[in-house]
Amino acid sequence: MPNPPDFLTTVKAVAKGTGPLVFKVRGWVLAALVLVPVLGAILVALLFVAKGREGLAFIGAKISLVIFHGVLLKFMVPIMALVAAGAGIREDMEQRTLPLMLTRPAPASALPLGKGLPWFLWGSLWLVLGAAFLQVLGGDLGSLPGRMGALVGTWWAELAFVTLLGLIFKKGTLWAALWLFIWEGFLEVFPASMQRLTFTHYANSLAGSRYTESKAHDLLAQTQVDTPAFLALFILLAFGAACWAWSGWRLHRMPIGLAGAEGEG
Repeated sequence: MPNPPDFLTTVKAVAKGTGPLVFKVRGWVLAALVLVPVLGAILVALLFVAKGREGLAFIGAKISLVIFHGVLLKFMVPIMALVAAGAGIREDMEQRTLPLMLTRPAPASALPLGKGLPWFLWGSLWLVLGAAFLQVLGGDLGSLPGRMGALVGTWWAELAFVTLLGLIFKKGTLWAALWLFIWEGFLEVFPASMQRLTFTHYANSLAGSRYTESKAHDLLAQTQVDTPAFLALFILLAFGAACWAWSGWRLHRMPIGLAGAEGEG
């Protein structure tokens, strides 16, 4: 009798089977979440230049900063995580195909990562392209690697985080949305040290710019805390890896016969 596949073999096989799904409607929705605001920003900047109001180097750099921090990092990457996580192991739970997957001679702990990896790679492709397109508007070319790293690192961490919450809680998507859009959004009114409990802090540190930099007249704003770029990237990647590992452990301990409402935690 052949030996059951190991962890990496299972991840590779599941990812290969999941890969074609990224080319369906949900996958193109992820691409649109990145490209629509980026291409829209380029169009707006070109309209300003055509009317002679500002030079592209000035207005373009301002619009690029707003779109990157205020749209992509703050809204689009979290929405992408919520959309893609629903197509991962969570979908098998809701469609009650999870028991069939768990009865196969393969480590169950590899399934969440195997299902999520194609979505991460697909989303990363568009995020990198989005950051590159924004550079057309102007700005320091040396900041481009940091911006790309901030988008991809945040995407990795948030996708894993949403996947984990979907396996732990019955309403995991709701809890994930509350964290990503409420907790992260109230960053400026919390003590400065608590910034390190948000994805936003590490993304901003890695990108090397401060869209939410506090001003003297912003009475509720806290002093911006800084984390070295290398450490910020490491924390995002390590946190994501820990969430994928926890997701696998959670699925491994889930009774094989349960799925849907019974297996949602």
